[in-house]
Amino acid sequence: MVCKFMSQSAIRHAIVIGGGASGVLLAHQLLHHPASNFRVTLIETRSEIGRGLAYHTGNPDHLLNVRAANMSALPDQPDHFWRWASSQDIAICPDPYCFVPRRVYGTYIASLIEPIIASNSHRLTIVQETCVEVREGAASVEVTLAGGHRLTGDIAVLATGHDTGEPKPGAYANPWAPPVGMDRDSAVLILGTGLTMVDYVLSLLRDGHRGAIVAMSRRGLLATAHRRVEPMRIEESDVPFGQGSGELFLWFRRRVDAHMAQGGDWRSVVDAIRPYTQRIWRELSVPSRRRFLEHARAWWDVHRHRMAPEVETLIASALAEQKLKIMAAKVVALAANEDGVSVRYRPRGEREIRAMQVGAVVDCTGVVKDPRATANPVVRNLLQEGRARIDPLGIGIDVSTDCAIIDGNGSPSHRLFAVGPLTRAAFWEIIAIPDIRNQCAELAARLARA
Repeated sequence: MVCKFMSQSAIRHAIVIGGGASGVLLAHQLLHHPASNFRVTLIETRSEIGRGLAYHTGNPDHLLNVRAANMSALPDQPDHFWRWASSQDIAICPDPYCFVPRRVYGTYIASLIEPIIASNSHRLTIVQETCVEVREGAASVEVTLAGGHRLTGDIAVLATGHDTGEPKPGAYANPWAPPVGMDRDSAVLILGTGLTMVDYVLSLLRDGHRGAIVAMSRRGLLATAHRRVEPMRIEESDVPFGQGSGELFLWFRRRVDAHMAQGGDWRSVVDAIRPYTQRIWRELSVPSRRRFLEHARAWWDVHRHRMAPEVETLIASALAEQKLKIMAAKVVALAANEDGVSVRYRPRGEREIRAMQVGAVVDCTGVVKDPRATANPVVRNLLQEGRARIDPLGIGIDVSTDCAIIDGNGSPSHRLFAVGPLTRAAFWEIIAIPDIRNQCAELAARLARA
């Protein structure tokens, strides 16, 4: 169904909106597929290509959450990143099981298209601008930039990555920026206890923060850490696809218990089902997906999305030295005052409301949960104009299994597509490079064959 209108002989123009990891991976695939006749325009707001939100950090303590052996950008070359890292004149990766600084990985992503940039090839154009609108016509797409300039292409692909929402005013600190200007002796409240919180704590500690750091979430769960274990083997025929979330988790727990009873590590079971998670999600009913999000997502996340062992050591030290405190609680009210923020909260399992005074609040609860709250102008415009719609669970824009954006009437587009975290409603496990690289390669192959 994809792009049947296109001529195989003519040079086609793909406009990729977003120059972070997702956008660069798709551009690379479109430009290198043997059957492709695309030229690509890559639109990115930031000055650096390939970094996006995930890999722009300069903090060397911010490490990848996936070991180097699994971080190749190219599905057909699984050791590509490891070979690149080994060739660099930097002592960062002693073996394929290491965890590389995220800043270094951003350099690797950028290196994928550097040869094309250096050759001044007409097949790749990079535009440093913000896209504010995309319109689909009968024979083309038109993209409008913030400065008023318009581009016309055959297809447009949204690859805008993680969406952080509008910046919060007052005493809120930006979780994606270094804690510059923060009072090092004041207490800091971090909302959320996931991997974003972990990175911000590392930033505070590296900056010499002396005040108390309190991380608060509803369950108070902290991400687990990686170990040097291999995935066990689970055959696809053994997975109970199409079952409800309750039946799936019962099956999963039994596999974990049986493996651990034989001396194995639960991580081996979690990693073993990774190749099947997108199909599991697709075949869950909407009510089952909703139950998973409400009751099991937090537990799954802390076991599925793990921190590097080096990061675990730093966080464990901060907890032992009482520089960091993890709390299971819910914020009731926040009120700015001359000393920062007065916080009223209710600990989990209690009725009494307590209070604390902090100098700053940092929202590390993750990406935007309601797509309507997006700060991304092009996504907001697509939703407002009915050229895209929210999925039934309200966690992302609705896309088909072919990555085509579905409009307000339920019709998949022939010219507008999306890749990466923006498509989590359809694919769920689509925030890590191993998943995104496959998605980009498959979409590029479909478009090339069209």
